[in-house]
Amino acid sequence: MNTRLMTSAIAAGTLALGLSACATETTTTESGANVVADGKLTVCTSLPYEPFEFKKGSEIVGFDMDLMKKVAEANKLELAVTVTGFEGIQSGQALNSGTCDVAAAGMTITDERKKAIDFSDPYFDATQALLTKDKSIDSLAKLDGKSLAVMSGTTGEIYAKENAPKGVTQKSFEDLGLQTTALTTGQVDAVIQDNGPLLDFAKKNPTTFVTAEFQTGEQYGFAVKKGGNAELLASINKVITDSKADGSYNATYKTWFGTEPKTS
Repeated sequence: MNTRLMTSAIAAGTLALGLSACATETTTTESGANVVADGKLTVCTSLPYEPFEFKKGSEIVGFDMDLMKKVAEANKLELAVTVTGFEGIQSGQALNSGTCDVAAAGMTITDERKKAIDFSDPYFDATQALLTKDKSIDSLAKLDGKSLAVMSGTTGEIYAKENAPKGVTQKSFEDLGLQTTALTTGQVDAVIQDNGPLLDFAKKNPTTFVTAEFQTGEQYGFAVKKGGNAELLASINKVITDSKADGSYNATYKTWFGTEPKTS
């Protein structure tokens, strides 16, 4: 989901796999975009990552999903959402295998990921944050001798490895839901993740607090198959640009975050 980062070894291995695999059969839309299912824009995402993507009743909703609806409409397609593991999304495996046309999973644009997937223009500015039940834990240094929940393969995990004191016990989890459950049940003393989902969680769980944010300059992007869907990528970029120009991006942002985005 969030922000979520792959290693060089995974990137290189997956890219090689994608290059050697058989071509996936696709359908070309009127707009020139290639899609794996006729009449549909199939989107891969990873749950839970509220408020970007999460299940509400029987529907997958969230900030990313609303933007993907705009992309589907721009291409006269019906939105179809497929839930899969984040590792397969960030590595390009889900796109290479024809599971989906586009990945929308609160995913940070990184040089390593660019080796395996093609990113859209940035659509969201993110940073890392610390979630705790103890307001006094307001830095990684304050976690010395305590435990920290990280999400496997994420930029939060990388940041913690590079910046947390050696005395911090880092426990790895597969998704955000397992991280926050570990905190609320007392398995860990804090969680490091992207600020968006942690601020949302703290708002809904008043016994938890976002006590620190770490400016990492991260930006989210949507992704398509490496070298395989330039027309769809162009359409996504146009939707991002046009929605910011006509105000609908700000309205969608406010729906999910309670305020409009900050302007520099």
